[in-house]
Amino acid sequence: MSIKSELLAVLTEHKGECVSGEKIGEQLHCTRAAVWKAVKALREEGYTILSGTNRGYVLTETSDFLSADGIRARLEKQDVPVTVVEVTTSTNRAAKQAGIGENAPHGTVIAARCQTEGSGRRGRSFYSPAESGIYFTVVLRPQRDVQDSLFLTTAAAVAACRGVEEVCRVSLSIKWMNDLYLEGKKVGGILTEAVTDFESGAIEFVVVGIGLNLYEPENGFPKEIRGKAGAILPGKEPVDRNALVAAIVNALLKEAQNPEISPLYRERNIVPGHKVTVTTSHREYDAWAIEILPDGRLVVEDEKGGRECLAFGDVSLKMV
Repeated sequence: MSIKSELLAVLTEHKGECVSGEKIGEQLHCTRAAVWKAVKALREEGYTILSGTNRGYVLTETSDFLSADGIRARLEKQDVPVTVVEVTTSTNRAAKQAGIGENAPHGTVIAARCQTEGSGRRGRSFYSPAESGIYFTVVLRPQRDVQDSLFLTTAAAVAACRGVEEVCRVSLSIKWMNDLYLEGKKVGGILTEAVTDFESGAIEFVVVGIGLNLYEPENGFPKEIRGKAGAILPGKEPVDRNALVAAIVNALLKEAQNPEISPLYRERNIVPGHKVTVTTSHREYDAWAIEILPDGRLVVEDEKGGRECLAFGDVSLKMV
């Protein structure tokens, strides 16, 4: 780990506190000049670090600049590649390219401060403006078959809930199968895409994209989603974006190892017990959502009393 990365980890651990250059130098086994050089580099990246003669350095409480070093410093698995870019079309697209072309290892993280072509399920777009949210993708290489892709989506939803609760102190709800809700509005989405071996049916790797609306955009949400989309935090309440991404990634890597879906996925789900419109590749129909099975499938009952267990598809809640 570079001096800059180690310095960021120290300042983050003591965020809002003044740490002397001498103490940092001793801890990192480097000169105070090297510490100053690392501070300068972090400031150039966008971190707000205050300093004063004979006082030391302070990473301000409101500093929430997203960076690879900031995320990696909080990851439990710190030897994986972490990339943060200013703008990209889609972090899922970038992650798939890294998985195929660079053999990106399990746990690789690719994040962006803004997406120009953020994607949702069934070809929908995901609005991803700068400063308003976090948008990132994790590469997973699970020893699973393609049928298990539903399980990984539920794992990502649970991980997002755990990370948001840990860092933002906010409890989210889940809408089957991959949307995150707060007070009746969508505040996040998950897009899981698998690259498979067609002969064996085994998953070569999976990219799990997660987008969260932290704040309402400065000019509001676009007309087509206004009234439906919401934000996790009121106003501009500061949050450590690096800590939030890392907390979700840490939770996802743990959830992906579990043989069954987490009970939290079923507990937090807002769909069972409601009338829904079901959209699959074959048809669209109204039904009652009955329950979510232990494997993540949704049981629905149509108006004629016929039941179906959905592993894929889309449901929208109907007001009755």
